[in-house]
Amino acid sequence: MNYGLVYRKMLCFVLSSMADKLTEIMAWKRQEIADLVRPIDLTELAELHRTLPPVPSFADALKRADGTLAVIAEIKRRSPSAGEIATLPDASTQARRYQAAAADAMSILTDLKYFGGTLDDLRTVTRLVKEQPPTTPCLRKDFMVHPIQVKEAREAGASAILIIVRALDDAAIRVLQEAATAAGLDTLYEIHSEPELVRAVDHGAKIIGVNNRDLAVFRTDLGLSETLIPQFPAGVIAISESGIHTAQDAQRAKACGAHAVLVGESLMKATDPAALVTSFR
Repeated sequence: MNYGLVYRKMLCFVLSSMADKLTEIMAWKRQEIADLVRPIDLTELAELHRTLPPVPSFADALKRADGTLAVIAEIKRRSPSAGEIATLPDASTQARRYQAAAADAMSILTDLKYFGGTLDDLRTVTRLVKEQPPTTPCLRKDFMVHPIQVKEAREAGASAILIIVRALDDAAIRVLQEAATAAGLDTLYEIHSEPELVRAVDHGAKIIGVNNRDLAVFRTDLGLSETLIPQFPAGVIAISESGIHTAQDAQRAKACGAHAVLVGESLMKATDPAALVTSFR
């Protein structure tokens, strides 16, 4: 079977029904990886996990013993909503700043077209944290549509992948979750509504992030975390994502039950990331 051709046909269907920015991005992502797509067996991923060096647990890093908020610091050069955020020739420069700030985990954007990131950024950062501890776990932040991307993430040293619930049907989510589990990766389920929360829970999500930014129109509302996080089942790690700029924003997230915040733009622009991370806690 010509899997590249199959994906291009899927792309045509998606483009014909394009309604918002997320749909546009997902369509592009399928086109971007079309030539890489091939069948990925879970045994192949399990063997990859067995033979590669172990990676630190993303989930464990978000469970701070002192009860303060964990901070996931994001490396992001640009975004469709903010435009250009920071000039960053080498991701290791920002990663060192985050290490010095004692970030609990890092999120590395690996989408080039919309966010200016690459898989090499992830490789660079995971290599750095391995050679210069602490070995901060890294999330591959990208628009996941196929297990080949899970394989890339594990090979690049990631500890976790992202699943955007709204962007995928249940069958696709199941395939990605099974692939991540086989590869030894944690999974962050990203949601933006109550129905998406229900779907994430039905898939057995252990880590759920509320994206306060609507990816259809890129409008941000911290009230979304305040509405959704209190509905999370006990034992689920809760993350508030996007729109965290000040200590007050972080405290709103903590007050509604968040265990962690994911912060990109504010930390990328901060002259003193360590002080900002401290204020979030």
